[in-house]
Amino acid sequence: MDRQTVGSANRGRLRVEVRTEGRSEVVTAAGELDHHTAELLRTPLEEAVDQGRVRLVVDCSQLEFCDSTGLNVLLGARLKAEAAGGAVHLAAMLPVVARVFEITGADAVFTVHESLAEALAE
Repeated sequence: MDRQTVGSANRGRLRVEVRTEGRSEVVTAAGELDHHTAELLRTPLEEAVDQGRVRLVVDCSQLEFCDSTGLNVLLGARLKAEAAGGAVHLAAMLPVVARVFEITGADAVFTVHESLAEALAE
C-alpha cells in the first residue's frame, strides 16, 4: 500500500492522505474543505486520474466542513474520472457535509457509501 500525505503548515485546516487499495485510489480529507484549502484536495485527485487511477474513493469520515469550492473540486474530479472511464465514490460523510450535497443536489451525481469499507467492496 502506497501512502502519501499532502498538505502544508500554513493550511493546517485540511489534511489529505492518498493511498492505493486494490483498484481504488483512496483520498482521505480531514478538516475543512473551502476556498483556502481546496487545492490540497484538487491536486491529488487530478494526479491520480492523470496516472491512470480512475476509481477514486474520497473518505469523508473526517471532513468537518465543505463549501461550494470544495464541492466544485469534487465535481471536477468526477468529470475528469468519468472522462477516463472511472468514477468518484464518496464514503462516510458526516451529516453536516452530507447536508451540503443534499441541498445542492450533488448527492444525485455521486455514488455515496455509508462507509469506506462499503465503497471499497463495490
